[in-house]
Amino acid sequence: MSEDQSENESKLTSESPAPAAKKARKTTRKRVSRAKEAPEEGAAKPAVKKRARKTARKTAASAEDTASAKKAAKAENQEFDFAASEKPKPASKRAPKEISAKEAPAKEAPVKEVSEPKPAASEDKGSAEPRQEKNRPESNQGERSGGDRRNSDGNRGNGGQGNSSNRGGGGGGQPHFRQSGGGNDGGNRFNNRNNNNNNQNRKKKKRKGKFDKGPGGGGGARRNTPFNAGGVPVEVDPNLEMGQLVDDELLQDVAALEESFQKLYDESVPPVLFNDLYDLPLQELRERSRRLQLDLENAPSRPQILERMMKHFEEKKNPVLVEGCLEVLDDGFGMVVFPEDSYRLKPLCPFVSESLIEHHGLQRGHMIKVFIQAPREGESCPIVLKVQSVMGSDIKALEKITPFTELVPYYPLDRILLENSDENPENNLSMRVVDLISPIGFGQRGLIVAPPRTGKTVLLQGIAHSIQMNYPDSHLIVLLIDERPEEVTDFRRRVRGEVISSTFDETAGSHVHAAEMVIEKARRMVETGRDVVILLDSITRLARAYNTLMPSSGKILSGGVEANALQKPKRFFGSARNIEDGGSLTIMGTALVDTGSKMDEVIFEEFKGTGNMELHLDRSLVDKRVFPALAMDRSGTRKEELLYHPDEMQKVYSLRRATKGVPPVEAMEMLIQRVKKTRSNAEFLMTLSR
Repeated sequence: MSEDQSENESKLTSESPAPAAKKARKTTRKRVSRAKEAPEEGAAKPAVKKRARKTARKTAASAEDTASAKKAAKAENQEFDFAASEKPKPASKRAPKEISAKEAPAKEAPVKEVSEPKPAASEDKGSAEPRQEKNRPESNQGERSGGDRRNSDGNRGNGGQGNSSNRGGGGGGQPHFRQSGGGNDGGNRFNNRNNNNNNQNRKKKKRKGKFDKGPGGGGGARRNTPFNAGGVPVEVDPNLEMGQLVDDELLQDVAALEESFQKLYDESVPPVLFNDLYDLPLQELRERSRRLQLDLENAPSRPQILERMMKHFEEKKNPVLVEGCLEVLDDGFGMVVFPEDSYRLKPLCPFVSESLIEHHGLQRGHMIKVFIQAPREGESCPIVLKVQSVMGSDIKALEKITPFTELVPYYPLDRILLENSDENPENNLSMRVVDLISPIGFGQRGLIVAPPRTGKTVLLQGIAHSIQMNYPDSHLIVLLIDERPEEVTDFRRRVRGEVISSTFDETAGSHVHAAEMVIEKARRMVETGRDVVILLDSITRLARAYNTLMPSSGKILSGGVEANALQKPKRFFGSARNIEDGGSLTIMGTALVDTGSKMDEVIFEEFKGTGNMELHLDRSLVDKRVFPALAMDRSGTRKEELLYHPDEMQKVYSLRRATKGVPPVEAMEMLIQRVKKTRSNAEFLMTLSR
């Protein structure tokens, strides 16, 4: 920076704004006129010497200028900055660059407004530079961009010596001020960074509010997609209205709920079982409402009729009893869901307060019987007032139950005989072949490995029918995941047990929720000593649903499977076990192979070693129309000696030795022909010794 520039800036800081602006404009006009008169070429050295002599004369006269500035400051009652006036910035070591006529106006534009002088915090950088206002003239392009970028010191802006560590100061050499002029590279970068941080904070608040449990946090009301206790999104009917049920303090007091039950109902009157009404077809339900003389609309829906019936029974002081499965959400409260709805949340699912769940020690999957109150104004859910029983016994019996994870698992010991006296000979034939090739026991964890169109669904229907006929005390659950709706209807007509379905036109969350409710209910039943059998079709599609819901972790296996996506399907399949001195949980799941999907292959490989029994279906047998299309050489059961009778085991071993060198298709055809000639497996095995 040259001495005349230092002198000009010193005067700007020491004198009042009006005289300083006048002198600055005068000086600029003189310098512009001198620059126009200077020769452009061949006279660079004389011009430099001439400017150096003038600079020396101006430096000598700076004392006089200081005195005049001091007088002007006194006249306007302002303090005089001695440091700014007595210590002008030293001249640059290098010779000042010649100023051409084109550069002079851009570098030294006239200043219209100058702020009051403010001394800088640090004086080691020379005189303090004033903080300029934002409203600069449009012609001042040089100062707006941080000064002449071709300055003699080579730095950005007028003050290229600014503190680089202070991003708020910018490139103008003023680290203590955040300015827009003279430091675009620093000040704008700092402001942009603050704006980005504010935007990120707003996004975080919005995400937090979306999943907030209560009002506030930017989200407003309660979230639309609730999660169960396992962290899985739950499918909710859009007509379900909870109103103020969660925030009602009266519902959090167990004693107040008991008192409300005694006021509303007469315990001497036999209760009405709500499930009997819930299962009725719509036409029969309308006929029942006419008998009760209920005031309904012309074409009332099922929820409207049932809600009006509950209010009618409440007016008559007739208790209403509901039996269902408890679903606990992550907010702490619960809902009673019904098997007829595949455990989905519907408008008439009774609401269970968090206080009742904690008071009785209820868990997800418990089958409970509760007394309910009709829905209130603006709400569609009945309110549970009192719990009558849990898992078919008194509530106090829960204290004696051992948790499922603490029970001792062992190999299956009690055999499930599938041979039956069915009138359909083809169905009985398939079950007899399964008994011979791969026996099933209570607590078995079996896989039915099946290519497409090999008869796995028909085989599952035969197994379900045989279990119902031979073991009516066991609880059978058929779980159909991602199947066709017509197959669901066929199962419900053929199987008298519990059929839970989530068809292919429903979401992955619906598939997962149905599967988790089934396995939690089965675990609670095993804890009470029951034998439960689950027939799953298929475990491959269930794993696909879990993989869809799994958030991306960046660790993806071949086929597009997330690294942690198969943990919960394995937990489902691994729950099958025989409990020592207790109940059992048997799971028979189908696994799809040869579908052309790499994901299906990866899923099958993950589950292949987890089961203790496998049934392989052969496509070549299906092509020849040989049923059941079982591959005898690849099917079998681990620890089968615990299930076979000793004499029967020797006969089966001899049968396998006889078919060892025979091609699989021919061996199976020969076995089926021999089995058809006998009435039972015992008779067939007796003929093998001849």
